[in-house]
Order: sequence, then structure tokens, then C-alpha cells
Amino acid sequence: MDLGLKGKGVIVTGASSGIGRAIALEFAHEGANLAICARGQEMLEKTRSELEAKGVEAYVQVCDVSDMVALNMFLESAHSRLHQIDVLVNNAPGWGVSDDETGWAACFSVDIMASVRASWKVVPWMEDHGGGAIIHISSIAGMEAGWPPAYAAAKAALISHAKTMANTLAPKGIRVNCVALGSIEFPGGRWEQTKQRNPQWYEAIRRSIPFGRLGTPEEVAAAVVFLSSSRASWISGITLAIDGVQHKGNQ
Repeated sequence: MDLGLKGKGVIVTGASSGIGRAIALEFAHEGANLAICARGQEMLEKTRSELEAKGVEAYVQVCDVSDMVALNMFLESAHSRLHQIDVLVNNAPGWGVSDDETGWAACFSVDIMASVRASWKVVPWMEDHGGGAIIHISSIAGMEAGWPPAYAAAKAALISHAKTMANTLAPKGIRVNCVALGSIEFPGGRWEQTKQRNPQWYEAIRRSIPFGRLGTPEEVAAAVVFLSSSRASWISGITLAIDGVQHKGNQ
């Protein structure tokens, strides 16, 4: 299926490894040009090489998205290099898992405010270009109890923000959706580390998923890229759970 993304300009935050990297690579496979950021230069350069090997333009910049000035500079540079921004994927996670000032600050500065600020920035560009798509990467933690309070609250806020923006921006031709991820495993990721350090907890999570395994970044990427494409032109304001039925609620 041709998703109509060839030549489009796509920004993905937190894209040097794991889920963000897989999303960027899937966009590149569809022929989109990418601007990606993360906090580590070495992994960014490696991902840039992988993207360029697919024949697309790839702009990378080291950026801590919680830094308002740094984020703005990255977005301005991305727009300058790609000339048009058709898709924004707010993927960078704060991982605030402690129920204290540090944990809450990490979640709200990265998960929420970086996503809000990036969306503010790209909306005028998308409007001038005739429309676009914004995707928030959330979590099933935002849909149910049982997760660290700061992390769950931030992910729930992203779900609410996406719905509100979808309603507001529809007249401008801009679609906004959210994906709520279950437990996704990849080399070097948190679930691989959990498997090594706390195998009992890992096994409890694995058994809670009817498919008997954790998800992969590539499975997330396929859904995100589809939602960003013209093939999903009548889909906006949804939260799509990508979790193998890990979340058991109806919504």
C-alpha cells in the first residue's frame, strides 16, 4: 500500500534508538525526509546513516526537548532543512517514575510541555502548507490505574491534549492522534533491563498480555506511520492502543 508519504517532511523527537528510531526508519522506508533529535550524538549519527541509506534526507540535532530554547532551535532548523513539515511525532519520553518533585518535573517537562510546545510551533507551518498530522506517543498507563503516578498522569494528559487539538485544528486540515503503547521490548530498552534485573516482574507483565509476549518498536512504527498518512485522512482525535490487549478496558 502506497501511503503517499514520499517527499513529505517529518519530525520525530527522541528518535536515536528504540521506538523513535523504528518510527523514523519506517517513515524513511515510505520515502519521507526526516528531522530527528535526541540527547546523544553518537546514536543520532548512527540513525542518520541508516536513514540516508534509504535514500532520504535526514537532519539530526542533539536536543534536550525539556529545554524550551533548545527545542525551538531544533524545530526551526528542521523546518529550514526540510522546507516543509507535514508530520510531527512527539515521542521523547520523560520516564518520571518516582512520585516526587523530580519524577513529576521530568514527566511534565518532557512528555507534556515538549509535546505542547512542538505542536504550537509546527501548526502554523502545517496550516500554511495545507494541513498535516501530529501524533503523541502516550501509554496505556494513561488509561488505567497501577502505574507510577507522574508517568500515568502525563500520559493521560497527552491523550486529552490530542483530542482537544484534533477538535480545534480540524478546520485547518490538521489531524491529531495519540497512540497508547503497552510494554515494548528492544535491545537496551527498559523492558530488556527489567528482564535482566527483575525477571519476576517481567514475567508477570508478559503473562498479562494474551499474545504471551511484549511488543516491538516496528509494530508501533507501522501504526504511527499509517496514522500520519493520507490513508488515515478521516481518523483524528483517537487514542489507538498498541499493546496486544495488555490494557483490558473498553476504552
